[in-house]
Amino acid sequence: MYLVILAWGYVVLMMVLAEALSPNGTLLGAFFTLLLYGVGPMALVIYLMGTPLRRRHRRSVKAAQADAATTATGSGQPDGGSLPATAAQDGGVAPVREKP
Repeated sequence: MYLVILAWGYVVLMMVLAEALSPNGTLLGAFFTLLLYGVGPMALVIYLMGTPLRRRHRRSVKAAQADAATTATGSGQPDGGSLPATAAQDGGVAPVREKP
C-alpha cells in the first residue's frame, strides 16, 4: 500500500514541478495540481485501503467488550446468577451425588 502512495506522490511532485517551472505555468496552477492530483486521490486511496483494518479493529473492540461483559456478570446470562445451571433449574437446590 505504501509503495503505491510513494510512487503516486513522486508522479504528482514531478507534475507540480513541471507546472511551476514551465514558462506558461503558475504557482497557483501548481498548487491546484498538488491538491487535485495529489492530496485528494491519495486521501481517498488511503481511506479505502484502510477499510479492512478499521473493520478488524471494530470487531476486536466489540469482542473485547463482550468478553468484559461476560466476565463482569459471571455466567454471561443476565439472570443466571452464580449458581450452576442444574441448580438454577431445580429451584436453587444443588444435586447431591450418592456414594457408590
